[in-house]
Amino acid sequence: MRRLFLADKENALGSERTHFILIPLHGVQEQSEENFSMKQTPIAGVVTLLAVAAFGVISTRAWSDSPSPADDGTLHALSAVAGAAAMESHTYEYLEEVSDDIGGRVTGSAEAAKAIAWGVEKMKAIGLENVHTESFQLFRGWKRISADAEIVSPIQRRVMIDSLGWVGSTPAGGVEAEVVPVNLYQMDEELKNSSAWRGKVLLTISNGTNAPGSFDRVIKFLRFIRVAQEAGAAAVIGGQSGVKAAGMHMTHTGVVGFDVAFDVPVVSMAAEDHDQIVRFLEAGKTVRLKINVQNQFTNGPVESANVVGEIRGAQYPEQIIVVGGHLDSWDLASGTTDNGCGTATTLGAAQAIVKSGMKPRRTLRFVLFTGEEQGLDGSRAYTKQHASEMKNHLADVILDDGQGPVVELQLGGRSDLVGAVQKFATALQAFGNISVDDEPAFGTDTGPFILAGLPGINLSQDSPDYRYTHHSPVDTLDKVDPAILDRNAAVMALTAFWIADRPERLAAPWPPAKTAQMLVDKRMDNFLKAVGLWPFGSLGTAEQQN
Repeated sequence: MRRLFLADKENALGSERTHFILIPLHGVQEQSEENFSMKQTPIAGVVTLLAVAAFGVISTRAWSDSPSPADDGTLHALSAVAGAAAMESHTYEYLEEVSDDIGGRVTGSAEAAKAIAWGVEKMKAIGLENVHTESFQLFRGWKRISADAEIVSPIQRRVMIDSLGWVGSTPAGGVEAEVVPVNLYQMDEELKNSSAWRGKVLLTISNGTNAPGSFDRVIKFLRFIRVAQEAGAAAVIGGQSGVKAAGMHMTHTGVVGFDVAFDVPVVSMAAEDHDQIVRFLEAGKTVRLKINVQNQFTNGPVESANVVGEIRGAQYPEQIIVVGGHLDSWDLASGTTDNGCGTATTLGAAQAIVKSGMKPRRTLRFVLFTGEEQGLDGSRAYTKQHASEMKNHLADVILDDGQGPVVELQLGGRSDLVGAVQKFATALQAFGNISVDDEPAFGTDTGPFILAGLPGINLSQDSPDYRYTHHSPVDTLDKVDPAILDRNAAVMALTAFWIADRPERLAAPWPPAKTAQMLVDKRMDNFLKAVGLWPFGSLGTAEQQN
């Protein structure tokens, strides 16, 4: 028999104190009070806690003056939503269908179109209102054909590669060329030698101590690919952002930049093959590679669409909380963890709220975005198409961090909301410790909403295996624990419903100048400018401040 610590609040002579009660639960991994984790806890194992006491039972006066769910009137409805999330959830069934029955869903492909129709069907079956699609155009379509390579000197053997997306091809039949290393840690110096890159296969390496941060790496790699193309390189072996493939005998696809295509073929190579070539080069040996990459671009833009369905607000229907994940994926596997999980949790959250019979004060708008992998195109299209009503949006809640449990609510730069949201997160104690911070996430569909001044809330997950499944040939259904998926759907449903049902509005959009300054302070501005997402001109710069 396993036990879960649950904090219970007791008022004694006007003062609050906290003590713990022990509730036996079957199937819950035993943990210490300090280190309790819900990673192995089925959602059915916590429903009793949620329905009885999980919301607002901890003393919260230390956090802020914001009310807890026990004090703001949302407790009863939240308990009903939690109970509905635990009973007869279809979340894993949604994931199985989108992963196995549809498979990889590259935006603009036939599979993506099938997924869009599937999303409409599921939203209608759940009972959402105003179910429809909202079309937009992707700047260009792309299709993977083939990628093969072999070392021809100093030894001869095949190596494993896969093409990145929205990059070009070698000549038909491939090319044979010398391999030249390019050190990402010394990119400024490397670019001075770009005239020697013509006709060469460029292999990115990461040597030295001057490692760029994650966003600086994206900027440097994007600049490198542009120069490599101009210099006439035959191909680039680099992977997304130039990062060597993680895992054993595995590749990872992705794009080089947001809404940009390149003629030069860029590939990911299995780490074992990459490292052997590096060892040859370090030993002073000349390495020659035969590489044949074939991809196909469309001649112009392609159509795509977001899938939208609503639960209309009972009191303030014009006020909107967006809840979603992205429906599109890559094509090396089933796109299960990126982002079938986000798609399934969005539908599972919607189903839980509908089944609960609870109506929030404000409208919950569930959106399955497409075009995320090419540059957040679906969510960018949404904020443009709904520009006139963005002032009535409160937040955007997104899950897109793989297959692990939600452990943090990231508020997209909105430090003013941390206290209030922390009060709610503390009430979610039955799901383990869920922290709150104001970090902005621009690797998913929170980004365009952050740029609109709203809290783009990223449901950050603890997914250590995501580094292997992300954009890889092993992004498949077997990597997902149904209990964790159900748990995440419950957390998403509760987070969205709480924002929608609070008596007071959680947030309104910040003015552009304030958002720009926040992004400068968070050191996000150079990255956003490099990928073409900065909409603020000189706002937030030192010149503007003066």
